[in-house]
Amino acid sequence: MKVLAVTDEIVERLYFLAADSHFKDIGLLLSCGDLPYPYLEYLVTMLNVPLGYVPGNHDPAYNPRHVESYVEGGENVDGRVIRMAGLTIAGLGGSVRYRPHAVNQYSPLEMMLRAWRLGLLITLQRPRLGPLDVLITHSPPRGIHDDKSHVHRGLSAINWLIRRYQPRYHLHGHVHFHRHNLTPSVTQLGPTTIINVFPYRVIEINHAG
Repeated sequence: MKVLAVTDEIVERLYFLAADSHFKDIGLLLSCGDLPYPYLEYLVTMLNVPLGYVPGNHDPAYNPRHVESYVEGGENVDGRVIRMAGLTIAGLGGSVRYRPHAVNQYSPLEMMLRAWRLGLLITLQRPRLGPLDVLITHSPPRGIHDDKSHVHRGLSAINWLIRRYQPRYHLHGHVHFHRHNLTPSVTQLGPTTIINVFPYRVIEINHAG
């Protein structure tokens, strides 16, 4: 199955490609955050496929009573594990904290606690949902596709999730130009393929088993 993953930057060309049936073989849309919700709503409407997303550090706080705070037609996967389009998907939104009291920003300890809670859900849901196929986060893991600046530093909590639950794919955004594009944006870590999808990628993900 082909997955369209998007993050961080509107690509004007996607408006035309989606309207022109260029992505007619796409079976799932995933967003790693920091995209305007009307943009995601346009894509999910035109492609008519399920959408799973996590919030980035520039996205609003989720509030089910305020339509501007979530994507209509999509599933916010932040802190959750779900079954979507035949895949088991977990998500962890947000970035390292670089502004006091900012939305979707966390200290390393706060993010580790969030990762532990997500890990517990993955463990509890595994008998029903199966092994983890895709982990989507906004931030990269620490030391993989991240940057030296504090704002774009990776999070060790994500490294822990990858090591402990070994998803087949880990998709992230947040880092726009990893080391001036001199190093690859795809890294293999054990059984996990880690991909910086900025600004978008089409990924072939076969159903396990």
